Amino acid sequence: MAAAQDGDRRAYETLLRQTLPYIRTVVRGLNATPDRVEEVVQEVLLTVHRVRHTYDPARPFRPWLAAIARRRAIDALRRRRRTETHEIFDEAAYETFADPEANRHQERPASAAGLSAAVADLPAQQREAVRLLKLRGLSLAEASAESGTSIAALKVNVHRAIKTLRKRLTGD
Repeated sequence: MAAAQDGDRRAYETLLRQTLPYIRTVVRGLNATPDRVEEVVQEVLLTVHRVRHTYDPARPFRPWLAAIARRRAIDALRRRRRTETHEIFDEAAYETFADPEANRHQERPASAAGLSAAVADLPAQQREAVRLLKLRGLSLAEASAESGTSIAALKVNVHRAIKTLRKRLTGD
């Protein structure tokens, strides 16, 4: 680790490779589920990388590493406990079933002609904002420069235009 702290890349790679079995052993001792062990091992490696400057070469390396591994394993246990107390695991929760009544009242998209007519009926400033920002895809800065309208005014106009179009096309 001392060589790795001095910038020796190969020593650092060797250190990480050789410490993996030890880290897995420490983590496995606290985390019984194998699916979580590798996740915690990765967190330990990231932590070692982030705090490697705190290692004191005058002291033993293994207790320093074990402390980090234990803390990450305990953090994972706490996270899992919090999740399990607030969430319910149900394998069937994401299954869907065909229902003849499903999606019957789904909104129909407006026709292109209807949309064009609705945009044409908008006030001039709102129509221009929609044309520049939504139809041509310009950024706010580009649309502002082209139209001579402030960015704030463009935002307001496009917001009002979308609200008006939604009312006209969906009847909301």
